This record gives sequence, C-alpha cells and structure tokens, in this order.
Amino acid sequence: MASNRAAFHNYFILESVEAGIQLQGTEIETKRERKLLLHKAEIIRLGITIKQKGLTLVPLRLYWKGNRVKLEIGLGKGKRQYDKREAIAEREAKRDMSRAVRTRV
Repeated sequence: MASNRAAFHNYFILESVEAGIQLQGTEIETKRERKLLLHKAEIIRLGITIKQKGLTLVPLRLYWKGNRVKLEIGLGKGKRQYDKREAIAEREAKRDMSRAVRTRV
C-alpha cells in the first residue's frame, strides 16, 4: 500500500518489526491515530531500547497480509548530513559500475 522511502534516507534502520493495526469496522486507511498490536514483550523490549540508546521508531511500510493491514516499524538511528552524502555517493558509484559492466558486455 505505502512505503516510507525517506526513512531509509534519514535513518540507519537497525531492526524491523511487523505490527498489526487496530481498525474499527470496515475502515481501511484512516488518518487518525490507531493502536499498534504487538506482544507485550516486544513493546517492553522496544521501549527499553529506545530509552537507553536514543533510537527512534520509524514507520517503514504499510501493507496487506491476507485480510489484515500490517505496519512494518523500524528501529532507527538518525543519520548525520555526511552519512547521507556518503550513502548517495556509494549508490551512484554502484550505479556507474553496473552501467559500465552492461556497456562492455
């Protein structure tokens, strides 16, 4: 349904968790806040990790799994500006290499 591409640009994603969304009736995509459905142990573990290490929970993508709507949540650490530039440079270098290989073959 939707993915958060900016999350991968702005954060280092260390871990991801799949969570259900509590919807009411036949609603599909609401813009209102909804409860995320996780096991209690997962909630506690994520809460402790966020408080200790200064990490952030970032929504990565929203998708269907059978009849249910799921949200993939990532545990992210913010990137600095130089990290973002480095990632872009690596991506461009990889793209140039693949182009060079394609043209020679």
